[in-house]
Amino acid sequence: MREVPLSLVKANQTGIVVFVLLAIVFQWPWLVAILWAIQVLGLAGGAKWNLFIKVLKRLFPENRTETQALELTKFNNALAVLFLSTSSLAFAVGWSLVGYLFAVGLLLAAGAALLGYCVGCTIYFQYKQFVSRQRMKRG
Repeated sequence: MREVPLSLVKANQTGIVVFVLLAIVFQWPWLVAILWAIQVLGLAGGAKWNLFIKVLKRLFPENRTETQALELTKFNNALAVLFLSTSSLAFAVGWSLVGYLFAVGLLLAAGAALLGYCVGCTIYFQYKQFVSRQRMKRG
C-alpha cells in the first residue's frame, strides 16, 4: 500500500484552514475559488502539484513512520474538492450563506484533522463497511 507522510497531509490541512479563515474574516469568496484550484491540482497531481505542500511542508518535521494511506488521502482531498465546489457554486449564484456554510464545514473538518480527529477517515471507514456488507449480502 502506498503511503503519504503525515507532515504533507498536515501542510495541506493547514493551508485549507488558513485560506477558509481568511475568506470568512475578510469576506473574500474568491479565495474559496483559489483554494478549490489548489485542491483540484493536488487531487490530480498529488503532493508535487499542491501549493500548500510545497510552501508549508517545512513547518512540519518529516517523520517517515507517521503516514496515511494514499487512497485515504485522495478520498479526503476529494471530499475537500466536493465541499469547495459546492461553496464556489453557491457564491457564483449569489447564495453567500450557503457558500460560507460549506466553507465552514471544510474548515471544521480540516481543523479537527489537525487536532487529531479525521472526519473524512470516519466517512471512508463507514463507506468501506457499507460496501463490504453489500458484497456479503450478494455473495
